[in-house]
Amino acid sequence: MAPHDLRRPFKRPLISDQERRRQQSLLRQAQNRLDAQRQARFLASTAFSLSSQTPEPEPEPVNEPEVYQKEELDVLEASKLKGAEARKWFAKQLMLPEWMIDIPENLANDWFVFARPSGKRCFVVSSNGTTISRLRNGSILHRFPSKLPNGARTKEVSSASNSYSILDCIFHEQDQTYYVIDMVCWRGYSLYDCTSEFRFFWVNSKLAETGACDSPSYYHKYKFGIVPVYGCDQSGLCSAYSAPVPYVKDGLLFYNKHAHYQAGNTPLALVWKDENCSQYVMDTDSQGQVPNQQQVVLELQEDGKLTTCDDPHVVFGCLDGSFIQQSDLHSGYLLRFAIGEGGLVLVDGKLEKADLKYLGKANRARASADSFSKVMFQYSVRHSPLRIDDLLGSVSSPVDQESKACDIEMDA
Repeated sequence: MAPHDLRRPFKRPLISDQERRRQQSLLRQAQNRLDAQRQARFLASTAFSLSSQTPEPEPEPVNEPEVYQKEELDVLEASKLKGAEARKWFAKQLMLPEWMIDIPENLANDWFVFARPSGKRCFVVSSNGTTISRLRNGSILHRFPSKLPNGARTKEVSSASNSYSILDCIFHEQDQTYYVIDMVCWRGYSLYDCTSEFRFFWVNSKLAETGACDSPSYYHKYKFGIVPVYGCDQSGLCSAYSAPVPYVKDGLLFYNKHAHYQAGNTPLALVWKDENCSQYVMDTDSQGQVPNQQQVVLELQEDGKLTTCDDPHVVFGCLDGSFIQQSDLHSGYLLRFAIGEGGLVLVDGKLEKADLKYLGKANRARASADSFSKVMFQYSVRHSPLRIDDLLGSVSSPVDQESKACDIEMDA
């Protein structure tokens, strides 16, 4: 594939596959409003119960709708999950960005941008006088007191109602700080069906009021930090890319202003990297080295097809039945492949052909296959990367581009 075929110019005559999925996601969001209050209560309750090694007693029947009782059953079942199943379940609760493989339409008007902190992505749940952080694999990162609402056993909390708060954070090891990148629930009020514009406003207005951004103390073991969020015009994009921050950057995150908090992968949140804003742009192998050929992890289906983790799956190829039998492979296995010289062939934003070379089974710690957008981003990095100048060009008027009003400072 020629480099210029990998992505279309800014004023492309046809809509890209990622752009089409963005519009479909916004349409589904408008048509199908979730019961956000129950979703938040479900997640908060499960965050505390998932670590239980013994089955919890079945709750007493209550006079509530059948759907609510089913929700409580799901909490009990989730608390018994272990290993890969627990990782798969909890990974689906976070809103996971796709990788930016095409520049969104109306990037300057409809999107926010901020520098993503390097660290461990997790949910932080404060409830019942304690605070728990859980990684996307379901394991507990920390259990600690905090100044979040109902997050420590103080006199103020003991008289408070059994409310809970849920924050989407990245734990930054270097300064032992939880940087809040999103807010899912605050004092029992669900924000699932609120736009990202509203959620970011609440992060900035509510978090500081609690003292959660203060230095650590007896009732507040870890500091919380607010990430600067910018409108994605030329000035905001420049600031997110090059302005100093108190944490190590790991790329840029883009959020559609109208997006609700959607569990799982979504094209309404995007991640982008280059060498100047991230230490890790290209995937590395188990030794931390960048392999000569790009490697991908795909899931084997019952019919032999090799698919991504997307919903719906993207098919990258198919294994012969005799090869599957000889290699003792089974459906559901995660398999590692290298992309050969034939590369990836796209037609109208959809995968037409992939040159795959089988390498073996993926690491057992893996919870899922790669997403299509990740594979394509890594492919573009090797062949025709989406650069910061391309992003700036998409949010700049012709006059801005000629005058070069924004001067990006490149790190050595």
